[in-house]
Amino acid sequence: GGRRNIHQKKRKYEMGRPSALCKLGAKRVRPVRCRGGNMKYRGLRVDAGNFAWGSENCTKKVRLLDVVYNATSNELVRTKTLTKNTIVQIDAQPYLQWYSKKYGVDLRKKGKKGAAAAAAKDAEVPEEKKSRHVIF
Repeated sequence: GGRRNIHQKKRKYEMGRPSALCKLGAKRVRPVRCRGGNMKYRGLRVDAGNFAWGSENCTKKVRLLDVVYNATSNELVRTKTLTKNTIVQIDAQPYLQWYSKKYGVDLRKKGKKGAAAAAAKDAEVPEEKKSRHVIF
């Protein structure tokens, strides 16, 4: 049970780096030199992102408002750390504008009042190209 000599030295290509632990805040990105002189860009702070509304097939760049939940640890929620599978709250304004332009329905209004207000608004504004899904 004696000590054995090492087989080989550590190689540069086996190297790992510490995780970035990207936070919520004003955008801060740092370049990192990689193998072959290529560059990766490490996000240290982010305030916006590309999010998809899957059922409507709509993707918009929106502001991140808050970190709501992270299954890994509550500390990541408290420190507003962004990781994969973090649940975040986003600004819905771009989606509301897209939805009202496509379908002519204001999602902020509830029930009959919203439909009546939208109809009154449409009477004033000249007819725009609307989704056939709403017309028929």
